[in-house]
Amino acid sequence: MANEQSVQQEIGVFVIGDGRMGTIIRELVEADAGLKLVGIVGADTKEDLREAAPAADVAIDFSHKDMLPLVEAYVARTGAALVSGVTGYSEEELARVKDLGRNSAVIHSANYSLGVAVLRRLAAQAAEALAEFDIEITETHHNQKADAPSGTAKLLLEAVNPGGAYEPVYGREGMCGKRDPREIGVHALRGGTVAGTHTVHFFGPDEEVELTHRATSRRIFATGAVAAAKRIVAREPGFYTFDELMFA
Repeated sequence: MANEQSVQQEIGVFVIGDGRMGTIIRELVEADAGLKLVGIVGADTKEDLREAAPAADVAIDFSHKDMLPLVEAYVARTGAALVSGVTGYSEEELARVKDLGRNSAVIHSANYSLGVAVLRRLAAQAAEALAEFDIEITETHHNQKADAPSGTAKLLLEAVNPGGAYEPVYGREGMCGKRDPREIGVHALRGGTVAGTHTVHFFGPDEEVELTHRATSRRIFATGAVAAAKRIVAREPGFYTFDELMFA
């Protein structure tokens, strides 16, 4: 008697955004036997999200913050899970993304790198252990990046300042006086083709600790987003963090 083998159904993926990240994600989806690309939409065809775009099990969005109303319409119409990697959202816009979790499984992260997720954990532990140290965050990206500071820098700021007791200072200029012990400096560098470098500095008396993550390719972010897409389709509606999906 022949052994019966169960066939796992392919996960249908719809990609929102046809820029560099969207192109890499499309390539990863097409190369994965467990995934099926059902469509991709970019700036020229974004209105398709209202009615014409095909339904999918999960949508991966690396488009632009201005496309949020169309993404909301697509998720509401199809019930697809959402993996969002869009940066630059305001607090109100991010609240709208989270609100999609009422009816769909949703994740939003400014960085889908496993290494950055670990850095965030380590930074939180270091901030707790080195409570009297001064903390500064620096981030470096390519000269085409539109927003500053980066979404990842904001994640790291949240990690070292979970209660909001410290005041972020975004750069310094002029006679700003001595450093306030209750501030955290956040500094953005832009140039060349740097994919992303983030460092959390801890300055103490006569010693310094640095935690750094360097990305040499945007592909790591696309790989993490696709991995998150595979996991989120099995989750109930709700808003999830990258840590919850990958480490829980």
